[in-house]
Amino acid sequence: MSILKVSVLTASAFTLWLAPPFVLSRKIPLHNFTTGLALLGSFACCFEARRVALKLSEIEEFEAMKSAAIKGDVEDELATEIYVSEQQRRIEAEAILNSPGEAVEEARKALEALYDTNLQPRAITTTSEENASDLTIWWKVSAAEVEGKSPTWIIENILNMKGRKFAEGKARLAELKSKFSEG
Repeated sequence: MSILKVSVLTASAFTLWLAPPFVLSRKIPLHNFTTGLALLGSFACCFEARRVALKLSEIEEFEAMKSAAIKGDVEDELATEIYVSEQQRRIEAEAILNSPGEAVEEARKALEALYDTNLQPRAITTTSEENASDLTIWWKVSAAEVEGKSPTWIIENILNMKGRKFAEGKARLAELKSKFSEG
């Protein structure tokens, strides 16, 4: 069912309604009967067009409600994530304030290393440069997986291991998955 079907039915109804008086003669009984059938056909086309238009309207309403629900879910998820991170920071700050004086300075430095100036958590600040680069590569790999890219594409284009290095790339991908995947 589409807009095209509604348009064709409406045009057919209009044609069936207007054509018989101009094409057929009133003096011939068969023409009168044909005119009546054409009028009935035009009514049928109008009612079918109305029915199809109502179905299309319902489908559009459903799609609008579905997109609104998805948008609401995303907003709720983001708000929950922000709330949880704020609570975590509050708990960490309370723990620092309740600890002895020399521990406060150590905890402050640890938190300073954990969060950058925008209070956004850094990736994994306690790891070495190699692990940081692994994490960056893992983000690219997981983004490609979300896009639906195949493991072969990921190995060749993200890990840059083609040809003879492909088996090594498979092992590297498996290593990254075991190291960073959540479960």
